[in-house]
Amino acid sequence: MKSHIAMIAILVRDYDEAIAWYRDALGFVLLEDDDRGGGKRWVRMAPTGNIHFSLIMARAVTAAQEAAIGDQHGGRVGFFLHTDDFARDHARLTAAGAHFEESPRLEAYGTVVVFRDLYGNRWDLIERRA
Repeated sequence: MKSHIAMIAILVRDYDEAIAWYRDALGFVLLEDDDRGGGKRWVRMAPTGNIHFSLIMARAVTAAQEAAIGDQHGGRVGFFLHTDDFARDHARLTAAGAHFEESPRLEAYGTVVVFRDLYGNRWDLIERRA
């Protein structure tokens, strides 16, 4: 059996603010935005050119879900975004107001920096070494 992870949900406060931030700061593309009625939408976004993986924007509707926004991974880095141009994407994130927890650093595997998205989720931006 051949399988892969196709989607993962990320809790958001508001669909439109999430779409704008992930588009403008991360350069993601909006793949789907379908109204499901009752204020619920099916919003799916992915990094440009990625056909195998996407994020589902899940608007929090309960108090427990709202409390988990930005802390879905218990304070750990939960998302890892690989890039082919670290400087370009670091500059775009900076312009979009991403919160960087450190300066970019060189590791054995490549250049990396930890940042937080608009909700506080921790991400690694990584340009892997050739």
